[in-house]
Amino acid sequence: MTLTAEAVHTLEEIAVRFSPDGIPLAVRYDGSILAVDPDADAAHWFGRGGWPDGSDPAANDSEDFASVEHWRVQVRRNSNSALRTFHLQRNPSSPDWFLADITDAS
Repeated sequence: MTLTAEAVHTLEEIAVRFSPDGIPLAVRYDGSILAVDPDADAAHWFGRGGWPDGSDPAANDSEDFASVEHWRVQVRRNSNSALRTFHLQRNPSSPDWFLADITDAS
């Protein structure tokens, strides 16, 4: 099995639905709603920077700053479709989520 990455040259705004516990359940992408696979391991972390243009939206003059929030989740269109791994990012000063990249198993 090889992994191929689908390059996302700019962050694409997407909608993400979360459980009451804050776990991603579904992603709206390319006109479809993709379910997050509950059996796949999702990764969640915070980090500085990571935006394609090299900027750091978390940086400011204050000592109190938040890092960029990241989720790496596996999604599928339906029960028969292949899993795709989505890397999601959110600027701490905004509620909006962005798609950073997609990785497909082939």
